[in-house]
Amino acid sequence: VQLVESGGGLVQPGGSLRLSCVASGFAFADYAIGWFRQAPGKEREGVSCFSSGDGTTYYEDSVKGRFTISTDNAKNTVYLQMNNLKPEDTAVYYCAAFYGSPWWVDPRWSDVRAYKYWGQGTQVTVSS
Repeated sequence: VQLVESGGGLVQPGGSLRLSCVASGFAFADYAIGWFRQAPGKEREGVSCFSSGDGTTYYEDSVKGRFTISTDNAKNTVYLQMNNLKPEDTAVYYCAAFYGSPWWVDPRWSDVRAYKYWGQGTQVTVSS
């Protein structure tokens, strides 16, 4: 199993980026695919998640209305569209996955400990 992120970079406040996560070695069905981020000196936090079992999407409060998670099953790829970026969004962003039914995913989508597979991360820097 492998998860590979891409799409990070430097962007000005108010700008947009789209992160991609290509998964190999497993199919999306019945997996939760999450995006996490970790800023220097802070704990890794859940940003968004897609529950493949029922299509439910989850977002951390500070990114609601700005970030959108989506998937392309044919490409085994998950995207995170990030709009209206703020300096506080600066972090390394990670893609992660774990196998679970929707009822299992729902209470633990943002829990780092629930995720079995992790990518290497991609840096997002929001600065003028």
